[in-house]
Amino acid sequence: MRVPNSVVLPVGTHVDCCQEEEVEEKSDDIMAKIAAMLLERKSNLAHFINNLEGSEEPEFYTDQWERLKEMESCTLTILNLVAVNCMDHRDIKKLEDAILRHVKNEELFPEVVRVLPPVYRQVEAAIVDIAQSEEMAGHGMMDLQYLLNKLSQWKHLANLGRELLQDILRYLHRVGLVVWYEEIKNLESTVFLQPTFLITMFKLLVRYHLVQQLESIS
Repeated sequence: MRVPNSVVLPVGTHVDCCQEEEVEEKSDDIMAKIAAMLLERKSNLAHFINNLEGSEEPEFYTDQWERLKEMESCTLTILNLVAVNCMDHRDIKKLEDAILRHVKNEELFPEVVRVLPPVYRQVEAAIVDIAQSEEMAGHGMMDLQYLLNKLSQWKHLANLGRELLQDILRYLHRVGLVVWYEEIKNLESTVFLQPTFLITMFKLLVRYHLVQQLESIS
């Protein structure tokens, strides 16, 4: 809700736990709740803005007013919910097709037609090679400076600078090829070349009934 021009694709899982008629009913209910939530947000923002504008000394609240107006201007596009059974590969393929179809929609994502500099593709291909190499550790983590040194060994990337690499990593992070938490101080120098490792780790740490499982350990 705080990101300008956001596009959200709701995904309903555990379809295998529902009767066929329940799936449509629950999907409609979720979409209705999302619509109500957005209307409430819009109403609350308008209320807060009006309160600030109607205060006795509005000049003292300029910063708050500007932040609220910025949030009010953030458009949020909610796509139709996709219901899937995560145990069925066909449903995963259905979700993948839906995501790709939406991402290629120029009205939703104007940048999809933007032409990237050749060096972006070259760095992407080199990172894929590094991630798939036998010397790559199973966790897929690599120090940013070490990654730059490795990439610089490619003849056509010999002049690759740190600043340009960071720009490229931001792009690769957005498209999901790598994960780079540059905004987290303790992780800003670490690049995850294999995001699936993080998924596996989170699955071990974040799970249903985790508290009960931990409490059952003597």
